[in-house]
Order: sequence, then C-alpha cells, then structure tokens
Amino acid sequence: MKHPMIGTLVKGDEQPELAIRQLAAQGFESFSLMYWGRVSGDLASIASAVRQAAVETGTIVSSLAVYGNPLSGDEVGAATQAGIAALLEHAHGFGCSLVSCFAGRVPGTSVPASIEPWKAVFGPLAERAGARGLRLAFENCRMGDTWKTGKWNIAINPDAWQLMFGTLPSEVLGLEWEPCHQVEALADPLAQLKSWLPRIIHVHGKDARINRDLLAAQGLYGSTRWHQSCLPGNGDTDWCKLFRVLGSGGYTGTVDVEGWNDADWVGERELEGQLRALAYLKECRAASGPR
Repeated sequence: MKHPMIGTLVKGDEQPELAIRQLAAQGFESFSLMYWGRVSGDLASIASAVRQAAVETGTIVSSLAVYGNPLSGDEVGAATQAGIAALLEHAHGFGCSLVSCFAGRVPGTSVPASIEPWKAVFGPLAERAGARGLRLAFENCRMGDTWKTGKWNIAINPDAWQLMFGTLPSEVLGLEWEPCHQVEALADPLAQLKSWLPRIIHVHGKDARINRDLLAAQGLYGSTRWHQSCLPGNGDTDWCKLFRVLGSGGYTGTVDVEGWNDADWVGERELEGQLRALAYLKECRAASGPR
C-alpha cells in the first residue's frame, strides 16, 4: 500500500523556487503553486526555476492552481479563465500534470442554473487538458455559497458533484478535496472520502473543528461562528484513518497543507504551525501502514 507524499501550498507570485528550497529543507515533500484570481509573471521562466528547485531538493510540484470565479462574466473572471488556460499550457514545464481551480458560478444563481455556463467553459478546458495528458481538479471550498445562490463556486457538495460530472463526465475532471469543508458542513469526511475517492485527484491538508457546546446552545444561525478552519492535528478529523482510506483506495496524489487558515497559527507563527501539521501528518501516514 503506497501512501501519499506530504507537502504544502506556496504562492506562485512570491518567488516559489526560493520557498521550495527553504521548505524542502524543513521536510515538505511536494508543493502546490497557487495564485488568487489571476496568474502573473513569466510562466516559462517561473516553471524553469521551480522545476530546477524541485529536482535539486528531491521534491515534486504536485499541482498548479488559480482560485477565482471563471464564470463571473467580468474582467476578473476572464483573467481567472485565462489563468487556468495558461497553467494548462505550462504545466509540463513545471513537471506537473494537475491544474486546480474553483468551478465558478454565475453570480446570484443556483447550482443547477450555473451548470450549462460551467460546461461551456470547462468542456473546452477539459479537452485541452486531456490533449496534454493533464487533469483538472475543482476545489470544493464553499466560499459562503449555498445550493440556491452564491458568487464563487458550484462544486460545494456531493449533489453538485453528481450534477457536474453527470453533465460533463470527462475522466480528466475531478475534485480537490479536504476534510475541512465537510466538517464545516456537518458531513462525515471519511465516509465521503470513501464514496468519492475515484474522483479525488488532490487533497488539501486542512481541517476544521466544531464547538459542539456553542452549536447545541445557539444552533446553526447564531451570531457566533461555531466552526473554525485549522491545520491538521488541530481539528476533528482522524488523519490516520484518512490515510488508510487513501492508501487502500489506491490514491496516487499528494496531501498538501493549506496554510493561512488557522487563527492560532498566523503571521510569524505560520511556519511553526505548518511544521507541527507536517509532523502530525507524517505520524499519521506512518501509523496507517507501510509506504
């Protein structure tokens, strides 16, 4: 049973090759380069520098990502669409075969109402990815959206995934999944992982915890937030069991820590928090069986 490499996210517009060298020395094994809204810089040059850094450190570039709403219909959405296409164009230069993003949403509409616009955008992108031997993964962060309305992302829950992959069944398309969003939705992340593993291409190392006393006292819609995003090891998910599901299910991707989300480990404490998460994930990986 082979278990995933464990890495972290790095910002593509902040000298990622330097970050890779520094973080590889701390024990991270893989790196997901991410942009927000639009992709910037000379991707050919960035790809060359990043690939060299990965080779020299014995690590890999697991994915390239740009997060924005490619269906927004405005200049920002057009930039996100162009960014996805650009990452597909340059992925091989990074030594990478996966691009990830939000599925997008027509602002103010329901999930079903956004399906045809989504298909119109991602049908051609899926064909482009397939022709290059690449895959596309949709991050399932809700960004405050619901089934009925929102402004970011339709890939928010199993009902939406069924609709998406039923409409566009390309095997090139899949999910970028993490237990955080399931915990926050009061879903069982391990049960969902078992069910959806064939469609899961990439896993983010992010968790969440629920204040059960507060939830019991005020319910879902009180003034105080009853759940908190956090790093692995600080949340409600049993990552040892999660690694066993990944390993037994033949998952071939990586688990990359998504930082900048744990209120207890921010600013100058960010790296310390990520290193604690890395150590915890490696312990869970080791406990789940031989690599």
